[in-house]
Amino acid sequence: MAALETLPDVSPTRILVVDDSQSMRRSLRQLLEGHPHWTVCAEAADGRDGVQKAVQMSPDVIVLDFQMPEMNGLEAARAITRRSPRLPILMVSVHMSSQLADEARNAGVRGVCVKSDVFCVVEAVETLLNHGTYF
Repeated sequence: MAALETLPDVSPTRILVVDDSQSMRRSLRQLLEGHPHWTVCAEAADGRDGVQKAVQMSPDVIVLDFQMPEMNGLEAARAITRRSPRLPILMVSVHMSSQLADEARNAGVRGVCVKSDVFCVVEAVETLLNHGTYF
């Protein structure tokens, strides 16, 4: 009998979703977990909680809303980047402008997307996970 080959244990990519809208968090979770190797490890409803969860959960990538209470996405991105400069962050917003994209890049964000473009979100997360940027 031939020996069975063991496949390497591939742990899923852990994603933190930070958005003040519960329905948007739910939609992003469904979208991201539709990928066979991705899981949402945690959710946060504001920037401050997002920074704490980034420290606690050690995600592989963060999907971060721009406009939130307590601490907006730019402030949260700066705080996360100070602690974990290599952690890729994708900023999502209802309205994306070149000015916001530039500010996000300066805050340590590695990619930006319009929330409504689901293909953009998936493509951007894949790009960030492959050490690229998405602007």
